[in-house]
Amino acid sequence: MKLPRVNLLVKILIAMALGIGAGYCFPEWAGRTFITFNAIFSQFLGWLIPLIILGFVAPAIADLGKDAGKMLVWTALIAYVATLASGFLSYAVGDTVFPHIIHPGSLKGLHEGNDLIPFFTIDIPPLMSVMTALVTAFVAGICLSRMNGDTLKKCFYEFRGIVEMTIAKAIIPLLPVYIFGIFLNMTVSGQVIGVLSAFAKIIGVIFAMHIGLLIFQYCIAALFVRRNPFRLLLTMMPAYFTALGTQSSAATIPVTLRQAIKMGVSEDVAGFVIPLCATIHMSGSVMKIVACAIAIMIMQGHGYDLGMMAGFIAMLGISIVAAPGVPGGAIMASLGVLAGMLGFSEGDQALMIALYIAMDSFGTACNVTGDGFIALIIDKFFGRPKTQIN
Repeated sequence: MKLPRVNLLVKILIAMALGIGAGYCFPEWAGRTFITFNAIFSQFLGWLIPLIILGFVAPAIADLGKDAGKMLVWTALIAYVATLASGFLSYAVGDTVFPHIIHPGSLKGLHEGNDLIPFFTIDIPPLMSVMTALVTAFVAGICLSRMNGDTLKKCFYEFRGIVEMTIAKAIIPLLPVYIFGIFLNMTVSGQVIGVLSAFAKIIGVIFAMHIGLLIFQYCIAALFVRRNPFRLLLTMMPAYFTALGTQSSAATIPVTLRQAIKMGVSEDVAGFVIPLCATIHMSGSVMKIVACAIAIMIMQGHGYDLGMMAGFIAMLGISIVAAPGVPGGAIMASLGVLAGMLGFSEGDQALMIALYIAMDSFGTACNVTGDGFIALIIDKFFGRPKTQIN
């Protein structure tokens, strides 16, 4: 009898619960065994991060740089502006709200004092630094977009496939074990209760921000198409709830496409914009990542300012374009930016992964539902005359 596949979110939640329980009853040698695995896994993840950036950013820029007409340019521009806007909205709300609901410095010293020590570690230096990978990806992507030959492009596409396979076959299956070790160590350190309490508050704030973002996006679209924004948003709800179940923008494309057409978007425009935005429009994901990053920096007692976060948001909006088609792909693609620009350690990144995946469905649902607002605006200027559906 074939056992049913367990959702990654369920695996992460089980790993968190088991890690907390193990922290109270495991003998020291057992705890150190898992911490040793975590030390090796974090080294492997650090080695992979520059390759993720190079493998996903360069081909994405090469694809977006093709001369496919004004519709492509405007769709990409609106998607990026919408992604940036969600990031700055998340920063404003997080900077205002989180200091009042999260205890500053509650994670400070997480990896000092009472935490478990691995038996040994294996040093796996990355092939290049994060910033070197980012610059290389930008230069390669821009040059590839202007080259006539396809040989080098195919090499980058195949390299992206290698990175995707590594994430899908190695990182994602071992991620619950890594999270287990993180929460085991936090329990031993005596900080797990504060972390879980903060997680619940953060998730509640981010969910409210997602709803507010969608209302704002459709109010903007309504200014162009002169329609009721709430009726437009209601039409897109089947796509929202489908994304909650699939956790995949790509898997939700058929439903998103159907609902966009029901809103009155012409089939030609919807058929172009919806699949494209499933890859390049990441408002919900960026909102989550920015909010989680601010929360963890507050909990770690790290300082930040608008200038630092503005650069981070701008780079984040590009780095997660064409994120791997696996659950949690956006957070995997953003680890390099988190480490390179915000100085996140392996432990910080692990908390980001756990917190992000706990809300992965909601971020994906926000992304795909927001694709409809972009389709409405593009259709206003590029669509054929048609009878609107109110």
